[in-house]
Amino acid sequence: MSVFDELVGQRAVRAQLEKAAAAARELAGKTAAGADSAMAQAWLVTGPPGSGRSVAARAFAAALECTGPEPGCGQCHACHTVMEGKHPDVESVATRGVFITVERTRELVGRSYVSPGSGPWRVVVIEDADRMLERTTNVLLKAIEEPPPFTVWMLCTPSPEDVMTTIRSRCREVSLAVPSPQDVADLLVRRDGVPPERALDAALAAQSHVGRARALATDAQAARERAYILTETLSIRGAGDAVLAAHRILNYSPEAAEALLGPAASFDAGPRAGEAGPQADHDGESGGRDGIGSGSRGGGRGRNSASTAKSGKKPAKKKSGAKAVSDALAAQFAEEEAELRRSLGVEEGGRVPPAVSAQITALREDQKRRATRAQRDRLDRALVDLLSLYRDVLTVQLGADVALVNRDFADRIAEVAASTSAEQSIRRMDAISQARTRLAGNVAPLLALEAMMVGLRPQG
Repeated sequence: MSVFDELVGQRAVRAQLEKAAAAARELAGKTAAGADSAMAQAWLVTGPPGSGRSVAARAFAAALECTGPEPGCGQCHACHTVMEGKHPDVESVATRGVFITVERTRELVGRSYVSPGSGPWRVVVIEDADRMLERTTNVLLKAIEEPPPFTVWMLCTPSPEDVMTTIRSRCREVSLAVPSPQDVADLLVRRDGVPPERALDAALAAQSHVGRARALATDAQAARERAYILTETLSIRGAGDAVLAAHRILNYSPEAAEALLGPAASFDAGPRAGEAGPQADHDGESGGRDGIGSGSRGGGRGRNSASTAKSGKKPAKKKSGAKAVSDALAAQFAEEEAELRRSLGVEEGGRVPPAVSAQITALREDQKRRATRAQRDRLDRALVDLLSLYRDVLTVQLGADVALVNRDFADRIAEVAASTSAEQSIRRMDAISQARTRLAGNVAPLLALEAMMVGLRPQG
């Protein structure tokens, strides 16, 4: 077993990194790698989201630190600790905020000049290099241009254009491609024990994004959220529905999914779409549940209202998904602040010295950035799912001989394709793309979603 086994559908990249790791053993920090060497001390790992940039960087780091007979053996202590994120000489940076700060980068640069403690190399992996501002990358420039003989930098970014030219020109580039859905499905079957059909459904729905596919195949809540968002959008009939749908998607909760889709089926026992299974009556319509979510056709709120009327009980007030997430983050942030206060010797309720106050303010600003990043990522993931839905509709309308991304919604996709035109589908895809741009530009999420949903409503 090799550390590169989880690098899906990247044979050329795997060969390049294995060759570099073999060359690195000869260098072992004794001298800087030359331009003609297979090994370099600064790497730019590029590829679309989900292609495995972080996996490639982590596997290469493990191969560099490997003590087995072949670099990246996957069996030695060094390989295990790197892959588990516990190796003392390998540091991986994945920002939870909107961008990587100058202060964080300066810390990395400073530590890059410290000799490795247990392995031959000190490896620094920046997973979100595209989130560095120009002044931040300027801090990196000197360290990448003239690194110590024992330091290797790896910057991960979707595209080479996402980093400054001065940085890009000093790095050895590794370009990853989007793996095929079947390759991703095979990985889920082999690594996670997912049933083959569910694995392929998840790989298609995730558009070959390995991490997203794993979530859809193994996390029932992730699959339910996706099904809810698609079903809610397909239920829009007018402007009023559009505004309400925007609010519901922004404030998603598992309770809302149960009201719309019916009770969740177990992943282990859940039937595939089209097979016999639990049916839920949604305003006279029904739909089976597949292995990664529900393709039911909406309207489930009426059923729950009827059962409530029969019992004579008022439904319990539930927290929205956004509120629940907000509460969870608030609790986490409060604990972080309490820990910082304790480490600085500030008693609870005591006076906060100015120097400590500045540190607490900095922590709160970082927490605010992390909360913004978490919300943006969740909404962007939802919009990518919607974009794939109307891509499927357009595919059917044009008669293209390609697989549907959302196989569990095949019946609904066929209905929409038959009742609308290709021009309408393109306009809807444009509305979703515009919403993604607005969210990235810091437009209020609810306003961006409302404008998008109004653009998705049936015309005429």
